Amino acid sequence: MATQETAAERWTRQMADWAIPAEIIDAAPNRPFVFSPEIFAAPEPGTFERSRSNRRAAEALGEGGSVLDVGCGGGAAAFAVAPPATEVIGTDRQSDMLELFTATAVERSIPSQVHAGSWPEVADTVPAADVVVCHNVLFNVTDIPPFVAALDAHARRRVVIEITPKHPQDRRRMLWRHFWNLERPYEPTAATAVEAIAEAGLNPVVEESLLPEDPRAAKRREFEGPQWCRNLCLPPEREPEVTALVADVPFPRERVTIWWDIDR
Repeated sequence: MATQETAAERWTRQMADWAIPAEIIDAAPNRPFVFSPEIFAAPEPGTFERSRSNRRAAEALGEGGSVLDVGCGGGAAAFAVAPPATEVIGTDRQSDMLELFTATAVERSIPSQVHAGSWPEVADTVPAADVVVCHNVLFNVTDIPPFVAALDAHARRRVVIEITPKHPQDRRRMLWRHFWNLERPYEPTAATAVEAIAEAGLNPVVEESLLPEDPRAAKRREFEGPQWCRNLCLPPEREPEVTALVADVPFPRERVTIWWDIDR
């Protein structure tokens, strides 16, 4: 009798369907999923409204504490809750993201530390924190159980994950069709992630919301053409064509906040 597929196994299988075909990767002039740090910079204090995920992290911090931002980019998730956070810790696989994270912490006079590497491989070198946040990373993860187990092990009060309801490339599937005649999958979804997290023995609370208007949106548009040109494995001379195609397709504001408190 065949064993029923778990949600975690289904997630892994469906994420594998998002892999870019080898012939496209091999012809790419640059590694496709390396990102410009400016896209993930933290907004200036006083210029933004906290998202649902930010609020869930801030309420767990209360009057203060440390925040670990996994897959931190420039630290938007961590710095959005500092204060009340009194220390920020960042992990990321891109060293230039960590440089921006550190520079922002220095500029804002917030104690910080950074750790280079992919999660959970780097987890053993990273200290625990009062709150662990992880925004827009899970759709880069193929094996959910060890990833979330390491998040849980590093949090003293709460873990807050934020992702889009569908794969973040979902709204740009027409680009893959246009340039490569490649159809992109429709799964997995955030619901599958939640199911896999529950399977891992955690008790996630799930909240859906829209991100507040982002004051950095106009600035980010400057990076979209070059970034998506790279993501699509295209040479730089195709940037004008890519820019024209993405101009009227906004990045999704829909978010799913997945959080749980630590009980140990």
